[in-house]
Amino acid sequence: MVQHLLGHALVVTELREPTSEWDGRAVPESGTAARGRASRLARMPVHPAWFVAVAAFVALIGAAGFRSVPSVLMDPLHREFGWSHGTIGAAVSLNVLLYGLISPFAAALMDRFGIRRVVACALVLVAAGSGLTVFMTRPWELLATWGFLVGVGVGSMSMPFVATITGRWFVRHRGLVTGVLTAAGATGQLVFLPLISALAQAYGWRMPSLVVAGAALAVAPLVLLLIRDFPSDIDVRAYGAEPGDRTGVRTALRGGAARAVTVLSRVARKPQFWLLAGGFAVCGASTNGLVGTYFVSAAHDHGMPPTTAAGLLATVGIFDVAGTIASGWLTDRVDSRYLLMTYYGLRGLSLVILPSLLAPDTKPSMWVFIVFYGLDWIATVPPTVALCRKYFGEDGPVAFGWVFASHQIGAALAATGAGIIRDVRGSYDLAWYIAGGLCAIAMVMSGFIRSRRTVAAAA
Repeated sequence: MVQHLLGHALVVTELREPTSEWDGRAVPESGTAARGRASRLARMPVHPAWFVAVAAFVALIGAAGFRSVPSVLMDPLHREFGWSHGTIGAAVSLNVLLYGLISPFAAALMDRFGIRRVVACALVLVAAGSGLTVFMTRPWELLATWGFLVGVGVGSMSMPFVATITGRWFVRHRGLVTGVLTAAGATGQLVFLPLISALAQAYGWRMPSLVVAGAALAVAPLVLLLIRDFPSDIDVRAYGAEPGDRTGVRTALRGGAARAVTVLSRVARKPQFWLLAGGFAVCGASTNGLVGTYFVSAAHDHGMPPTTAAGLLATVGIFDVAGTIASGWLTDRVDSRYLLMTYYGLRGLSLVILPSLLAPDTKPSMWVFIVFYGLDWIATVPPTVALCRKYFGEDGPVAFGWVFASHQIGAALAATGAGIIRDVRGSYDLAWYIAGGLCAIAMVMSGFIRSRRTVAAAA
């Protein structure tokens, strides 16, 4: 098995005819520079796509960690400044909203200005937003730093970034790499939250803010060093691409951020977009919006200590890593529509039975739910990315950005709705049942996505 995996990963770089880009057209490059670069590439034992994937993985781990830090700092900020939890929560809400809404525009900017520039600038924004908080004294400054600057920064390194990397650099193992990069989000929370929490308790909230700023700046050189925008920029083919395959060949895409709106107007005419966006809105509602926000509170309503409930939620994140990677592996082998139908159906079933499992202690049945639900947490991402690429072609990453925005909108609506249900009825039970029903609808919607090999983005 190990030899099989190494055989795929440690491949000699495949050289193309040396080219350079001018006005969107490939022009043969001549002279010693081209031959020298080709010679250096020929000596590389690992395909450059894997270096790009490693740099992207590190950036995504950081983005997930940076985005989750405000939740840890809420109580320290409240104690020092006397700001209400609602005021601090507004900055978190702005951060979450921008995390989703900035995604399609970031994907379009990556097409226009390049992945390296956009991600490096995003890391600088995160560093600025986090570092400047140590000087803040008023609530609007929290909104401007953790809310706006960090929100824009992490939103530029969200799931459409994954779609862009895998769509350009991988043909073979594309689904698997998508799963691994998606799992970096959960890994980032697992890595950062214990560290940030410990630093905040030991040294106050300013130290974690400075650590985040330093970490973001430390990742930026890695991105600039290892990530290239297209395989053709360094005279190689995308990993696993056959001769003549245009995957990874630089194309001139103009329009910048405005292209995000143009792509939306184009893909919005296709039923596949609305089916994917609707399903992903349910995905956000049934994960971040409901379980991620209210599981601890709901478990506490049934007598479970908050620390125990928080530990169970952290365990969900651990199994999420395995589930998402497995989903990426399956995406390379199974029709993505069937995967989505399975994921949404099983998730809905688990949510419907959750109210009967909540109790003061962790019964074996609760652990079964935690493991099962964790494996399904964001397993929907790799097949959704694959379907966006299949139906929308070059517009796929930007289209997925809009689909991902619907995920965050669904999460926000669920977070608000479940809170209202708790206030009115005194429990979250109805919220779990509604989420289970919505997952059933998402399963049906996924089944209605037409099966076609390719759909031109401009059709």
